[in-house]
Amino acid sequence: MSEDIVNKTVAFVTLGCKLNFSESSTIAGEFLSNGYERVAQNKPADVYVINTCSVTEHADSKCRQAIRKLHKINPNAIIAVTGCYAQLKPQEIMEIEGVDIVVGADKKGNVFELVKQLEGKLSQARSYSCAINQVETIFPAYSQGERTRSFLKVQDGCNYNCSYCTIPLARGKSRDLSIATIVEQARQIAAKGFKEVVLTGVNTGDFGRTTKEDFLDLLKALNAVEGIERYRISSIEPNLLREDVIRWIADGSKFQKHFHIPLQAGSDSVLAAMRRRYNTKMFADKIAMIRNIMGDVFFGIDVIVGFPTESDQDFEDSYNFLKDVIKPAFIHVFPYSRRANTPAAEMKPQVKESVKTNRVERLTQLCDQLHRDYIERFKGTTQEVLFESTQKGGMMYGYTGNYIRVERPYDKNKIGKICTEILS
Repeated sequence: MSEDIVNKTVAFVTLGCKLNFSESSTIAGEFLSNGYERVAQNKPADVYVINTCSVTEHADSKCRQAIRKLHKINPNAIIAVTGCYAQLKPQEIMEIEGVDIVVGADKKGNVFELVKQLEGKLSQARSYSCAINQVETIFPAYSQGERTRSFLKVQDGCNYNCSYCTIPLARGKSRDLSIATIVEQARQIAAKGFKEVVLTGVNTGDFGRTTKEDFLDLLKALNAVEGIERYRISSIEPNLLREDVIRWIADGSKFQKHFHIPLQAGSDSVLAAMRRRYNTKMFADKIAMIRNIMGDVFFGIDVIVGFPTESDQDFEDSYNFLKDVIKPAFIHVFPYSRRANTPAAEMKPQVKESVKTNRVERLTQLCDQLHRDYIERFKGTTQEVLFESTQKGGMMYGYTGNYIRVERPYDKNKIGKICTEILS
């Protein structure tokens, strides 16, 4: 441990996806192992690390606001910015007062070393980035911020190039860690006492593209790790949901009856304009296949409303497809955000913001009803619930295997344990 960094403090601000949280946690671990104390992001710190998202303009704005807020808390702190926004617009971030280091996708795993160099006066404030097509690296990461669940990175990048999305520009081409590396990470997670692991990636189901290994073989290897009692797959493209994977999960594995699947639109014309790799029939067939094999699964479905060219009829088609055909347990609704350097940004007509707002509201109301309907079907049933440590108003909560939130009076003896509960 270096003498010059003992008693220094670091704070993290993480925006966006679960993958970002796993990466921030791993970067934080390097700071802690080198003598730093981690403090809350609203407290004075010697170093602030911001791991950014850039999926929408609002995400970019939140990053800029965070930088200004942290610089105000401690004008002398080193501020390091990484993540998708940092890769896409490094110069824009460098021009914000207080920013010392901007770290692109190829150097994200080196944030601590770059901060250390700056502290030692070995370098001046600068941006570390390269063209995204030159990014080859991928660093192992998992989150460890709570006692019950860890997000484990298995893959990064995406080759799909959907017309609205900047992720391939921000994270690069699809690449993955080896099964051996991921299993070792899972063993470390188990040793820390976690009971549940969520597999994360930009395009998780594309695992194996660079290592030439198979996604099902990864699941089987993780299933054998002692100490982990549950696994979830955070998000997976519908065209990559293989029947052999579903049948294996259903046949007594530790993987739960819970899937997060992006639909994005329930209109074939909009899906085509988005450059998605399926149509509504393929999507419906996948959902039906899973239900036929696994029963009443919790499906969380992503939907973008107000995509350019989405007519009133296109939206009604999406609404009715979700309400009458898919009937998911939850809908994650996102208004379309126009992003530079994407084909969709130039499409016409662009949908008015007021129309997007109305469509978001309608789908949110539908989500509320579908979620209530799903929970109602399980009332009175006995379920296994993994309780978390959060306490609010004398209550604690946990989740069933199929992701129903259960609230009970706080009992510290239940934290991090799977308990049998009757749902009410």
